[in-house]
This record gives sequence, C-alpha cells and structure tokens, in this order.
Amino acid sequence: MMNKAQSPTTLLELLNTAPDDKLAIVLPDSGLSVTYQALRLQVAAVADAFAGHGISRGERIALALPNGLPAIVCFLAASSAGTAAPLNPAYQATEFRFYMDDIAARTLIIPRQGGEDARRAAAERIPILTADMDAQGTVTIEPRSPGGAAGSPGAEDVALVLHTSGSTGRPKRVPLKHRHLVVSARNIVETYRLGPEDVTLCVMPLFHVHGLVASVLATLLSGGTVVVPSRFNPRSFRRLVQDHRVTWYSAVPTIHQILLARAVNVSQRPYGAETLRFIRSCSAPFSPETMRQMEDRFGVPVLEAYGMTEAAHQMASNPLPPGARKPGSVGPGTGLHISIMDDEGQPCPTGQIGEVVIRGPSVIESYENNPEADAGAFVQGWFRTGDQGLLDSDGYLWLTGRLKELINRGGEKISPHEIDNVLQTHPAVAEAVCFGVPHPTWGEAVAAAVVLRAPAHEADLLSFCRARLAEFKRPTKIYIVDTIPRTVTGKLQRRAMADACTKGAI
Repeated sequence: MMNKAQSPTTLLELLNTAPDDKLAIVLPDSGLSVTYQALRLQVAAVADAFAGHGISRGERIALALPNGLPAIVCFLAASSAGTAAPLNPAYQATEFRFYMDDIAARTLIIPRQGGEDARRAAAERIPILTADMDAQGTVTIEPRSPGGAAGSPGAEDVALVLHTSGSTGRPKRVPLKHRHLVVSARNIVETYRLGPEDVTLCVMPLFHVHGLVASVLATLLSGGTVVVPSRFNPRSFRRLVQDHRVTWYSAVPTIHQILLARAVNVSQRPYGAETLRFIRSCSAPFSPETMRQMEDRFGVPVLEAYGMTEAAHQMASNPLPPGARKPGSVGPGTGLHISIMDDEGQPCPTGQIGEVVIRGPSVIESYENNPEADAGAFVQGWFRTGDQGLLDSDGYLWLTGRLKELINRGGEKISPHEIDNVLQTHPAVAEAVCFGVPHPTWGEAVAAAVVLRAPAHEADLLSFCRARLAEFKRPTKIYIVDTIPRTVTGKLQRRAMADACTKGAI
C-alpha cells in the first residue's frame, strides 16, 4: 500500500493506494471478486506476458474485450508494458481493420469466445492473443509466453490511445499519458469526495474514457470497489445496487432515461436507492427536466459533468451538496481552467457566449502525428473544445451547443440544445433532437425529431414551441420517430437524424 505522503503518477502506482485485502473488483455475473493485492499481481503477470511476447514501451496493444475483469487487467497491463488501445468489441471487421492499422497495433487481444470480426480483421497481419479467466478469477494470456519483464512506466509515457468520434472528419488519435489519466482520476475523486467506503456500478463501456476513468480509475485511486457486470441491464440494476450497496454510478443520459422509464410507476424510492449518495451524468447533454425527474424518483442529487477524451475525461462538474447544483449547467471547472473565447481569440466577459477553451495538467499537448489538427485545436496555450457556451458569475459553465451544429437562420445563430430542452419539457416527449434543414430564403430553418412517451400530434408540439420560443427559433417541422440515433457512448447524432428525416428514411 502506498504511503499517504506519496502521490501516484502512473496507473501502476494507482493500484497501491488500498490495503491488500480490500475488494477492488466485483464480478456479479460470475459471483467472483478480486482484492487489490490480487489485482496488482494479475496486472504485473499479464504485463510480463506482454513483454514476453516482445511488446515494449509505447507499442500499441489493441483490446477488443467486453466489460469484465479481463478488460480491466489487460488495459492496466497494456498501459504498463506498452500502450493500451481499447476498441469497441461490436465493430465490424472493416472498422477493426481501420483502427488497428491507424494505431499500428503490435498485437490484438480478444476473449476466448467471440471476437470473430476482430480476428478476421487481424487475419495473418497482426498477432492475436487470447485473454481468459479461470474459475478462481485469474486472468491469463494465451498462448503463454516464455516470460519477460515489463518494467515500470513513467508519468510521461503514453498509457492509452483513443480516437475521437470522427463526427466531423477522420478520427484523430488522442495520446493520453499516465499523468493525464492519474490527474483526471484524482479530480473526480476530489469532486465527489470518493473514499474506500464507496462502491460504484460500472455501466459504461470500458473502451471509452468515461467508463475507464470515471468508473474504474477514479474508484481504484480512492480505494473503493467497482462492480462490473458484463453489460448494462436495467432489469438487474435494482438487485445489483441492493446486493452490493452501490453508492454511486456514472452514465450517459440515455441510461438514466431508461432507468427513469422503469421507475415511473413505482410509488416509493426505487431500485434499493437508499445506499446511493449521488448519480453522475456525463458525455452528452442532460435535460434539466429529466434531471428533476431523476432526483424526484431516486431521492439523491444528480450531478451533470462535462468531459472529453482530449482532457482525459472530466473537465467540469456540478458539486455535491451543500454546493449549488444548477440544472442545465455542467458546473465549474474541476482541476483545470475553463475560459470562453470569441472569434478573434480574445476572452469573453462573464455571461457572453463564445467557444469553450480549456487548459490544465489533464489536457493533451497535441494530437498524435496530426499537425493540421493541432493547428486548429490549440491557440495561445488553450485547447479549443469546439463547444459553445458561457460562464456565469459563479464560474459555472453553460453549454449552448457544438459550434458546427449551430443553425444559421438568416444570420441568427440558434443553439439546437436550447430547443431540445424546450421540447423535452412537453409531457408526451421522451427524447428530442433539433437540427437545421435547408431553406430557400433563410438559408436554414429549424426542424426537430421527437420520441414520444404518450400520444401527441405534430400540431400540438408546434403549438407548444410557439408559446415558449421566439419566432426565429421555432421548429417549422417536427418529425415523430421511434428512435434517435446515438453513438455507442450516448452522443446524439444530429446530422444522421437530420439526413434520415429530410430524405424520408424514417
């Protein structure tokens, strides 16, 4: 166990912050659990196995593993022996091929069963290793290597490489160093006052920075326990919270909405929520109305946070009580500086809308081998997030949309996020997404798509908007759809929804 005077600077050191016999990982699907000592030993053994297969510092180890102990052990071991590159196990073979080629993967790790698309993508081009877990909860790598010594990484070594979503172009590689990840995990621990008594339920995928940093790394740094089901299942949520005395969980709004939908007919505090002390929402905008309903049903504060891959996840968050929670905002900065910049690169005064820019020890210094992207993303020591927003007099950040998603109606710049929120206050609307459509006079007009929870007509929804929005912001057309497309991490795909609506593909 690490001395309290010491502070971890690498993911390997992060595992030394709890007593040997403290539970680190609980696997509810198999009934197994792993202590911090067992986790440290397994990570060291798998890291040495990678080294035995000839992998050295900085070489990329692609991981195509479902949530579970093998994913966590292999991620930590890969970040120690080389550089971890988690990939979505649901990718098709062509997607695996692109991402593995783009990172120059040295090897691919797949589960003993499944992973066929990843296997086909690797074919004979990239060596394949299998991650297996025995009945005692010990993870091994097959085939066994003759043995090696991975050594210890440094704070400046790249631990993790991830791709941006690529929604506006070719995905960019984000190299996250050990210190970026440790700093971000520490910010989360301090924001939510996490400690050894805390238990988190990991419902986010472990190929994304949200699940890796918020659910796993922050909890391990605090000496707490992570409960890791193989997948999110709303039907088992209540049992898991009760059985493991879960104190918090972090998720995207889609998951919160699913849980809320199951709770609407429950007259008492649902899902054994008496052990929860807060709920965290991140990675996509969370409507104030949904937040209010969540707090009513679960009886605990719901804290919206703001994160992105380039900052190793968390950048801002609403605080725990007695701090002020401001629905609709993502709170003040957590461990980094946030500012608002105008079109000329000058700081905006309080309350003025501009581009959100950040700087701090968790923020990357550059993309990987992409000077063109760097030139557009870094200015005067600040990283440009591409998000539009403002800071209020208390330093709370209010996001108003993505700059590239703003609707330009005759010179009026309209935030689709604002209209999303208005529509989601209608009692019949479960989800809403607004977008711009071509208009012969105004250049763009406002349209929206909604998923209903109760019967409603387009005319009713248009009338609802007329009573609550200025004329230039009102949707001229509202499509009623069954689902709204999202990325695997819950981000709205506005352009995909707009294309489907305007091309009659719904």
